[in-house]
Amino acid sequence: MRRYSSAFFKTGLFAIALFCFAQASAQTDTTEVDLLSLLGEEEPVTNYATATFKTTRVINMHSVENAAGGVLDFRISHRFGAINTGAYDLFGLDVASMRMGFEYGINDRLMVGVGRSNVNKEADAFVKYKILRQSSGKKKMPVSVSWFSSAVVRMTKWEDTSRTNYFTSRMYYCHQLLIARKFNESLSIQLAPTVVHRNLVKDSTVMNDVFASGIGARYKITRRTSFNVEYVYVLPGQIEDMYTNSLSIGFDIETGGHVFQLHFTNSKPMNEKGFITETTGSWEKGDIMFGFNVSRVFSVGKRQEPKE
Repeated sequence: MRRYSSAFFKTGLFAIALFCFAQASAQTDTTEVDLLSLLGEEEPVTNYATATFKTTRVINMHSVENAAGGVLDFRISHRFGAINTGAYDLFGLDVASMRMGFEYGINDRLMVGVGRSNVNKEADAFVKYKILRQSSGKKKMPVSVSWFSSAVVRMTKWEDTSRTNYFTSRMYYCHQLLIARKFNESLSIQLAPTVVHRNLVKDSTVMNDVFASGIGARYKITRRTSFNVEYVYVLPGQIEDMYTNSLSIGFDIETGGHVFQLHFTNSKPMNEKGFITETTGSWEKGDIMFGFNVSRVFSVGKRQEPKE
């Protein structure tokens, strides 16, 4: 049975309003007279927090980090099978799922990306906009804030071909507000209030809109390595009983132009609507999958330095 909700459209309007507000708040008064410079004293500067996370992902979840303006990020993500499948499947290593994506920084605040996953043969596209940047000094801002929106289309064959099937029934959407703070050189934490909209659901007992909240953290171990953890809590009564909350732990390793993310997770899907609403694994039962993300960046345009 097909059910549509207006929540997605309301969320979209909210995103547009938030974007406009951010643009207005980002403007600076260029006519302001600096009294300190008239007195011959040193002008205060704004110090922006950098490397809140090592890359654009915590593990599965997007972080507040963007690809720099003019930089293309080529990403490959792998998930192997569950460890509890035993030695016959080499503890899951004989089974693999993959997502491949291209992500591009249009400028220092705006980033877009596309990807394709063999899990349910899904293609996805997203946009991420950095609204606020954590800073101290002349301008003080305690957190970094980004808005993330994505769309996913499932390309598997229709299960019931005897009825009228619409292309819109293949569509899924996700909106997130990413709020992060770098507390010191080692510790960063991010919160991610989330709504996922599913155009087609099983029946009237299943909700089209799913509200969740993600939390992610990074602890820097050395200059090039860090420990990451993330958890996505879905509010009760919104998804079928077979699905569970996503929990992932892992390590980031930077090697020049590459960033390797090695992790263990109970989520096989690698896009937002998948790992938020369709995670079936259970850590208690050993449904844990080893996986990794590989990121390689290329400068394909004139690299833009962040503006104050």
